[in-house]
Amino acid sequence: MARPAKDIVPIIGLITGATFGIGGTFVASDALRQIFWGIDGVGVIIATTLLAIRSFRNGDDIVAAGFLVFALGESLLVSGTPAGLDASVPSFGGGVALWSAGLLLVSLPNVLPPAVRVVGVTAAALFMVVAARIFSGEHLVPTSSPLPFFAYPILVLTFIGWITTLLRRN
Repeated sequence: MARPAKDIVPIIGLITGATFGIGGTFVASDALRQIFWGIDGVGVIIATTLLAIRSFRNGDDIVAAGFLVFALGESLLVSGTPAGLDASVPSFGGGVALWSAGLLLVSLPNVLPPAVRVVGVTAAALFMVVAARIFSGEHLVPTSSPLPFFAYPILVLTFIGWITTLLRRN
């Protein structure tokens, strides 16, 4: 039996986001990075918005709000991406702050499997540190190391957890 579109579209969006997000971090060309991150952002916004609707219909209002807050954070990131790494810092800081809040709202309620929740909370904590550092005046670009650079794989693990949960629920 074919998987319903309500599952396929968010899964494709999360895979697209993870692939192009990490890929954009490693490309040398500024223009190519911005294109990759634009594709990444649109995929993640579509996926998390659809997951919000699904969660809301299931009666999981806090989780639904978390996916929406995450989508709002992603939209800030997308809005700053064309400006380049240095000029995107303000929207990047606001975006990762919303990512952190969204991840907490999705991960704290006892809705997702425990391992997925732990990874989500870990990603939220790492991006909370990044946001706090930017809001305190530090100039962190999206490729700065160790953070946020090493927080992205944790976020991708969270996406994998969301995908796995979708696949197992049907």
